[in-house]
Amino acid sequence: MRVEIRPVSRLRGDKPLDLTGALAPVVSELAASDVDLSRLTLTCDWIQYKANFRDVVDYRPILEAGRAADETAELADSGQPYGGEAGLEVALDLRRAADSDLSAKVRQLLAEHQNPASSRRVPLEDWVPGRQSCIWQFNALYWQALSYWEQATGREYEQALPGGESDARNVAAARELILELFKVWDDLDARAALPSELYVAELGVGNGNQARTWLDEFVALSAAHSRDYYRRLHYLMGDYSPHVLSRAMKAVAHHGEHVTALVVDATHPAMSLGFLREKAFLVYISNVYDNLPSDEVARIGGRAYLVEVRAYLAAAEAASIAASLNVSPDRLPDLTSKLVKLGPELLCEALPQHFPGAAQAVTFWRDVWGALRLQERYVPLAGLDAYQIADGLTGELLRPQLEADGDLRMHVNNGAMSSFAHTLPLLHPFGRLQCHDLFLTDIRQYLAGFYGPGKYDGSVVNWVNGPLLRHVGGRAGFAVKIAPFGQRPGANIKTLTVQVRD
Repeated sequence: MRVEIRPVSRLRGDKPLDLTGALAPVVSELAASDVDLSRLTLTCDWIQYKANFRDVVDYRPILEAGRAADETAELADSGQPYGGEAGLEVALDLRRAADSDLSAKVRQLLAEHQNPASSRRVPLEDWVPGRQSCIWQFNALYWQALSYWEQATGREYEQALPGGESDARNVAAARELILELFKVWDDLDARAALPSELYVAELGVGNGNQARTWLDEFVALSAAHSRDYYRRLHYLMGDYSPHVLSRAMKAVAHHGEHVTALVVDATHPAMSLGFLREKAFLVYISNVYDNLPSDEVARIGGRAYLVEVRAYLAAAEAASIAASLNVSPDRLPDLTSKLVKLGPELLCEALPQHFPGAAQAVTFWRDVWGALRLQERYVPLAGLDAYQIADGLTGELLRPQLEADGDLRMHVNNGAMSSFAHTLPLLHPFGRLQCHDLFLTDIRQYLAGFYGPGKYDGSVVNWVNGPLLRHVGGRAGFAVKIAPFGQRPGANIKTLTVQVRD
């Protein structure tokens, strides 16, 4: 049996983790079972997100390579011990271990593994790659119907962030960025090469505070430096949520015709912003990439695997939610599917017998979201070249990372990679992309920590694979740098800057 401890930083210090107390009951139950310990890995994380998609302990089959994926999956679901499995991973959250009856949980999980019919889960979907899971439909619903969620919770969504606001909203950072733009524009103007229209785009506009801060500083600095750049400025605000855009536009109303709002799919920004091709001097993005759909891939024993997931509700929670609607638990998958497709307003119109009004639909939404968990399993990849990260990006881009440090599990951040790749062509030859987000800077960080998915209120958060972005940008001829956020170097938020390579 292999034991992997990822949160190594918590093994030292004033209050070191009681690792023995957490592992003892799990190892004891595993040793007493008939599980083949030679093919078992016990993986221990510290899941810092109090709202997340994992139970305190769970199991993840490692499906057998050399078979078709559907055949392997069928064997794994057959109830036969190790049917179609090359091994088994047991996952433990050390943060919650001390408050749980781990022995009882491990016994139940092993019984379920041997006999899936004994499962205490109500699946909401079939097994799918992570980016196709219904958690991302819930994520989209959150932004589409944000006003309903905020009304139910009594707070705006930014208050759900750690600290109640984004680290990226900072006057000094805006001033620094604007002055750097002025240097570029002054140089182009001196050579009579500055366009008559100056385009700046922001994706993920939040409550509009960033745009207001940036534009107000832009006006002040233009006057102080005797420039007429504000007269020529076009500031484009793009967001997936019309509700968020409407609120943000109110914050910058005093800038009038200099600001335009556009509904933009962040994973394919060029669909709405294609007219900016090679015209944008700045594309500014804050806290967007960590909220886009993502797969995870792993290297186990020299083989590449895709992490497949299946959303579910624990039986007890499913029974409680079903009882509140006067339905049986087996109706919940259908009702959940209708919720994420229709939204709360249309759901109560379609099913008034269960949801007399939007408030009841929102209660159902919040209850399911709060209880929703993910099962996981490892499915062998036939070949990295056959795996599509996004349009025009194949899994071959993952090879340097998957083959660098032995066994590893990491995010692909498919939505972020698509957004990034489709934003680069929008940049003017002297333009830049600047992004503030939860970036990993070294692939080895995945060996020592948990980086999502977690829950922020009603949305999903994953840290972003910064080294993979560097690789994608470098292949396209851009220099990609990731540095601490200048005004708060100790924050989790990092600053990614992209420019055409000199």
